This record gives sequence, C-alpha cells and structure tokens, in this order.
Amino acid sequence: MTRRPHWRGGERLHRWAPVFKVLAVLWLVLALFMAVPLGVLLIEDDPDARAFLLSILVVLGTVGLTGLATRRVPVALRPWQMFVLTTLSWVTISGFASLPLVFGAPHLSFTNAVFESVSAITTTGSTVLVGIEDLSDGLKLWRGIMQWLGGIGIIVMGIAILPFLKVGGMRLFHTESSDWSDKVMPRTGGIAKATLSIYVGCTSAGALAYWLGGMAPLDAVVHAMTSVATGGFANSDASFGAYADRPQLLWLGTLFMLAGALPFVLYIRALRGAPPVLWRDQQVQGLLWLLVLAIVLLSAWRSWQGVAPFEALTHVTFNVVSVVTTTGYASEDYTLWGPLAYVAFFYLTFVGGCSGSTSGGMKIFRFQIAAILLRNQLRFLTHSQGVFASRYNGQPLTDDITRGVVAFSFFFFLTIAGLALGLALLGLDFTTALSGAATAVANVGPGLGDTIGPAGNFASLPDAAKWLLCVGMLMGRLEILTVLVLLTPMFWRR
Repeated sequence: MTRRPHWRGGERLHRWAPVFKVLAVLWLVLALFMAVPLGVLLIEDDPDARAFLLSILVVLGTVGLTGLATRRVPVALRPWQMFVLTTLSWVTISGFASLPLVFGAPHLSFTNAVFESVSAITTTGSTVLVGIEDLSDGLKLWRGIMQWLGGIGIIVMGIAILPFLKVGGMRLFHTESSDWSDKVMPRTGGIAKATLSIYVGCTSAGALAYWLGGMAPLDAVVHAMTSVATGGFANSDASFGAYADRPQLLWLGTLFMLAGALPFVLYIRALRGAPPVLWRDQQVQGLLWLLVLAIVLLSAWRSWQGVAPFEALTHVTFNVVSVVTTTGYASEDYTLWGPLAYVAFFYLTFVGGCSGSTSGGMKIFRFQIAAILLRNQLRFLTHSQGVFASRYNGQPLTDDITRGVVAFSFFFFLTIAGLALGLALLGLDFTTALSGAATAVANVGPGLGDTIGPAGNFASLPDAAKWLLCVGMLMGRLEILTVLVLLTPMFWRR
C-alpha cells in the first residue's frame, strides 16, 4: 500500500505523479517510433542516424528518470489531472519530436524545430523547411510519422478524453449510451483497438494506392500517413503540386483526405454490420453537401476563366477537400485563381471535417447546430408562444451541448482575433497575420498571401511569431477550452 508523504511539497508531488507516469509511457511510445527512421538510416548508412540515436537516448533517459520517480504511484487520474495530462502530452511530445530536426542534417534552430514538430503533431502542416526533397529518407519518414501519430492521437482524444472532460463534439454520441456500448464495442479498450485497426488499414490502403498510382515507395508511405491524418506534410517543397500532372494521384489524395475527415466511430459501426449508418449521419451529410457546393461553384469559376473542365474539376476538388478537411496539401496556388477563390478558401479554412476524425477546424456539426438554433430563434420571433424541439442526428440537443457549442465558437474566433493582433504587433501584414492565425487555430497549414500562402512557407517569420503560432496550433488542436481552463485560478484551487 502506497503511503502519501506528509510534507506539503511531497503532497503536491504525489498529486502530479500519476500525470507524469502516463506521460512517461507516451514518451516511450514516441521513442519506439523514432527507431523506425533510425533503422532506415542505418540501412542506408546515412549520417542522420546519429541524430535519431541521440534523440532516442534523450527520450529514454527522461522516461527512465520519470519512471523511477513515479514507480510507486498508482495510475488513477482525476478529471483535473486529465486536463493537465491532455495539454502536457501534446506539448512535451512536440518538444521531444523536434530533437531529430535539431540534431539532424537540417540543423534547425530550436524555434524552427519546435514549430515544425508542433505543426506535425497537431497535423497542421505548416512548415519552415526549404529543400524538403534533399532531406534524408529518415527525416522525410519522421515528418510523416509525426503527423500519423498526431492523427491517431486526435481520434483517441476526441472519442475517449474530451467527452469525459465534457469538451468536444463526441459528447453528442454519448447521448446514445446504449447504442455506444452495445452496438459499437463493449469497452473503451475495444473501441481504441478497432479505431487503431481502421486507421492502420486506411493508411496501408493509401500507401498501396499511391504506389500503384505512380509514387515512389517512400513517398507513397509518407503521403498515405499525412493524407489519412489530414496533416498535409509532403516530400516536396511544391506539396502535392509535384504530382499535378498525374490526376489519378490527385483523386486518390482527395479520397484518403476525405476518409480521414469522417467519424471513425461510424467506420466501426459500419464494419459491425450497419454500412448505411455512415451516410445517414447528419455530420457526414453536411460535410458532403458543403464540399459539393464549393466544388461546383469554384469549378464553374475556373472553367469560366478558360481552364479545361476536367482539369478545373480535378484541382478544385483536391484543393477544396484539402482545405475543408484541414489537410493543407496544395496542387496549385489557389490564391491566384481570382478574388472569388481567394475569399472562398479563407471561409473554408474555418470549417473542418467531422467530430471524431483526424481533421481540425470548428467541425461541421457546430455549424449545423448553429443553423438549428438560428432556425428556432426565427420561428420563436414569429410564434412567441411556440415550443420548438431541437434535435441533431435524431437526438435532443441538451442545454449543456448548446452551451458548449456557443462557448467554443466564441473562444475559437476570439483566439484567432487575439493571435492575429499579436502577429500584427510583430510587424506582419494584415493578410499574413489574419490568415496565419486562422490557419494555425484551425490546423489547416497554408495561409494566404505571398509569404505563407500555398506557394510559400513560414520560414521567414520572426521567431516570436512562430511561438505565437505554436500556441495557436496547440490550442486549436486541443479544442481551446481544454487549454483555457488551465488558465483559470479556480482550476488550481483544489
């Protein structure tokens, strides 16, 4: 039986110990994945192998020290510890994941390396690297692995952790308690295993499809990882534009980005004997209708500009799906398509895919719930004595879900506004500051303008701006409220 220390500092340490015990396990998993590019580099006899070996030793050393300090502490996390663990896990993993970029051939500064790793782990897709084609195979693979790990981490967080903390869109599924427990999986562990199996299956299918479509084996694997994770890291400075002359690859990319943006819980249900459930889901229907509307509008616009219809449809579909799913690939510089496309893509930056997927953004369900509330409010203005039931996906919208949507939406745009103001104070122009803040919080990747647009990158931004964007990416990935609650004095009075 574990005895708690009597001195006050020891009591505080005891309260934090379970958090760090779980963190040590997550760091160990990260070190194991670092061994994959290390193996590739050792086979190729590449000098970057030393960078990964050193990084693994640093991580394992930290794991060992943390494990010794917390070896007698049971893992029994309270809700407040879950909030801390959720935030610290993403921050510390991003820090450790940056080490190969510091020690390896790019020899990035600490700021640039952290920016790149935060962008990867949060599946944002913004980059500071130039000459990506010249990186070692191990570093290319590591960029893909970081985003792939971030993608599965987002799904697990969205399905298991955020609903427990009463944050996030998957709380809607928890109104169907019997359906969740009986028809999906009997235990949370079963859901996690099934989700991982589907995630690995989608990634494997993507790698095979890309390879058969004409990509080199390494490129196929990396692009499969970053497509399903809706991350957007590519093995070329031109992003997916390196394959702009191969329409089959653009259509395959569209398919796998869309696959990553759908709720993985519905995949589980579909595989367990209810395939129609995927297409009957209100989130999925809303996302598909939005994509169709945007693609038809912009394809007509491009055709009116004189682009061949099939070429216009291919590039519009790819880039619209990329931005809406917050992947961030670009097959062309769509900011050159004219003012309609420029504004449309800025609007699409905020949308995101479905809750319970790998995509970021506000998520489509929040826009749908806002539309339901607006419709009911208009009805109430006409019939002030009427009572109008609000339902979503066949379930009643409770007050706590409605409050959560309103609170998240307010803080989402408030975060973007504050971040844009901070970037402007650092000297960034209006377009760069506003689109940079939006793309960071929405976890999309490229912004707008000549500097950080689809044809540019974030390398030239001042270091302070990169740190602000790192904060924005992490807040957006953690659904904002998970981080903000840590800043309230009431949270720490316990």
